[in-house]
Amino acid sequence: MSSEETIFLYDDVEETRTRFVSFVGDNSRFDLGITTTQRFYGKLLVFNIQSNRYALIGSDDLEEPGYLEHVYAISEEEAAELKDFLYSLL
Repeated sequence: MSSEETIFLYDDVEETRTRFVSFVGDNSRFDLGITTTQRFYGKLLVFNIQSNRYALIGSDDLEEPGYLEHVYAISEEEAAELKDFLYSLL
């Protein structure tokens, strides 16, 4: 496909804020990038730099049983530590 044939569904530029944080809990260590943008209706784009996994996370997602474990492929104990941290951001 040449550039003349490219059909964009959207191509937006937006100012965002990204925070990089590393923390150690009782069961794990997290190296995260957290991007705040208007694009995702108040949800955070949270990427785990160690595992190269990311998700859009809002308070509703944190209430979903097993969500963090599934998205980041982490244990229940690790997810509990991550959840506590993410609640403090929302």
